[in-house]
Amino acid sequence: MLIWILLAIAVYYVGLFLPSLFLIPRIGLGQYLGSRDGDPEPGVYAGRAKRAHRNYKENLAPFLALGVLAMIVPDIDMAMALLGAKVFVFARLAFLPLYIMAVPLVRSAAWTAGLVGMAMMAFALL
Repeated sequence: MLIWILLAIAVYYVGLFLPSLFLIPRIGLGQYLGSRDGDPEPGVYAGRAKRAHRNYKENLAPFLALGVLAMIVPDIDMAMALLGAKVFVFARLAFLPLYIMAVPLVRSAAWTAGLVGMAMMAFALL
């Protein structure tokens, strides 16, 4: 489970830095490395990347809580908890580019798959 928690955190940081990758070409590396007191309005892709990351932040806390509980609660269905964690991580990894590219339906399916993964983790605790 620990590996999947760490991978989920790695995906979080990928999402954290994505908006910046869309900002650098617009403002230049020099201004990006500066204090950036007045960032420009994000472009379409940077805005989507920020919203995708905000969505990930909202889902990461429950995932982490379920993952930690899976490691400390005795006599749970660890196979189901691990499968749920894998589903969550892969779904959220797919969600980021799907959101940025504004792919309808498939993006929502990826989000739903992540929720199903967390539900599997929760049911494993029962």
